[in-house]
Amino acid sequence: MAETASNPRAPWVIFALIIVAVIGGLGGWLLGSRQSGPTDKAAIEEVVRNYILENPEILPQAMERLQARENGKQVASAGGALNAPYPGAVLGNPEGAITLVEFTDYACGYCRASVPEVEALIAANPELKVVIRELPILSPASADAARWSLAAAEQGKFEAFHKAMFAAGRPAADTIEAAATRAGLDLDRARKVITEPRVEAEIKRNLDFARQLRIDGTPSWVIGEQLMAGAVGQKVLQDAINAAKAGPKG
Repeated sequence: MAETASNPRAPWVIFALIIVAVIGGLGGWLLGSRQSGPTDKAAIEEVVRNYILENPEILPQAMERLQARENGKQVASAGGALNAPYPGAVLGNPEGAITLVEFTDYACGYCRASVPEVEALIAANPELKVVIRELPILSPASADAARWSLAAAEQGKFEAFHKAMFAAGRPAADTIEAAATRAGLDLDRARKVITEPRVEAEIKRNLDFARQLRIDGTPSWVIGEQLMAGAVGQKVLQDAINAAKAGPKG
């Protein structure tokens, strides 16, 4: 579950789209099957209505398929730039053939809980590259921690800071400095880097990606054409990795 505001795409909108798609599909089939005689619109609507009532399981199936299709379009629209990390902001194998993108916020408890799961995925998948996209949306201190993580990446100590920051608790001036010290950062050098335009540009880029992908919470994940929101768990992520290894269907 993500720590976020509600999704702008309300469930009833998706439900309405599914009903339209089901009615359109069944209605089209029925119209096509009628070789002669006048079209009885009311009769067709009644058949479709009865079919849905007798087979309600098609609705969640249709919703899942529709959402997956929409997610795929959104990910494709982001292009390859989504998988290109900020220099050094990578976990796992930097040259890995499989890329998992994680949108994260250091103030997010679900992100903190996902840390050992990501570590386990990296251990089980030597070809996995995890691109971390800082998405500081929960508090002003989240943005400070995100800047320091990018400064850590500049020093080649991103992973150490990433783990130390989540272990330190919610972002605040003291916990950020403690995490930076524990990670072995040159603090004076980091304080200069966090003010550089490239750091702000990276955070803005991640916020733009989130808007483009309709991500409104953390953690959120992208792998291949799959977009997943919330603490989905290690098994779901591993299944997505396996699907990416297998390549596109068809």
